[in-house]
Amino acid sequence: MKTAIMHASQKVTSVRYVMLRSKHFIGAKASAASPSNCVNHYELVDKYRPLKLNEIVGNEETVSRLEVFAREGNVPNIIAVRSPGTGKTTSPAMKDAVLELNASNDRGIDVVPNKIKMFAQQKVTLPKGGDKMIILDEADSMTDGAQQALRRTMEIYSKTTRFPIQSRCAVLRHTKLRDERVMTRLLEVVERENLVTSNDGLEAIIFTAQGDMRQPLNNLQSTNSGFGYINSENVFKVCDEPHPVLVKSFLEHCVNSNIDEIIEQLWALVCKTFQMSEYLKLAFIKEMGYTHMKVAEGVNSLMQMAGLLGRLCSKTATPDLS
Repeated sequence: MKTAIMHASQKVTSVRYVMLRSKHFIGAKASAASPSNCVNHYELVDKYRPLKLNEIVGNEETVSRLEVFAREGNVPNIIAVRSPGTGKTTSPAMKDAVLELNASNDRGIDVVPNKIKMFAQQKVTLPKGGDKMIILDEADSMTDGAQQALRRTMEIYSKTTRFPIQSRCAVLRHTKLRDERVMTRLLEVVERENLVTSNDGLEAIIFTAQGDMRQPLNNLQSTNSGFGYINSENVFKVCDEPHPVLVKSFLEHCVNSNIDEIIEQLWALVCKTFQMSEYLKLAFIKEMGYTHMKVAEGVNSLMQMAGLLGRLCSKTATPDLS
């Protein structure tokens, strides 16, 4: 994902671009929101989205650079890169001075002359040092034609426009969020939302986060909605991930070459001990493999699933002799 931001000073059509690439940028965070017990009525990711630079979690060096840009009122062209959930997407407050487009949806060639160019030409009265911005989220998904048209627009407005070209941009690289920073934010959210948690539950949520701030908030809300109590067992059920203790046990058996114990644990993990005859198992596996092949070829999956269930039923149905 990339995001491009353009901006202009006072009644001038000067524009800045900022590109965000989803595989490399900003530190994420949840903004301060009023306490509420109605966790299920709101998405925690949206409720605790950062609204100010000082609310961003992690990547202090990059955030400090952004604070300097904001304080001096001289924002350069920026390419912001990092993984999802680390804070690339911004929430500008001045709606008249901001055009926000998702390039994955508005990515055709018409978007450049019809939206970007017209907004770049538009005159907006802003405070001294203020900038008009155009945000192109997921800009790397724009079609080739749109990219060519955007390049031409940049050339025409070179005196008043700043462009999202890597060689002309300040590149802000953000690392994944550290576990302790994610934990600090989670504890704040848990306290504000009055959630019932255990220490191992919060550690399990951190384990599933992988440096992403959105993921733990979503897992926190999903576990609370499903069980009402956040412990490690419930978290791993919701996330559908094997427990770290089980994975550790697998590795220990592998190191010690205990193949029998490994097979036994694998069988206990995967197989739910449903009793059926061996020939029926083979017949079911054959039908499932055939269905998987059809779905992989692009055939309607719902129709194939219905057909699979019908064929499985036919394997055990009593033949009609009438």
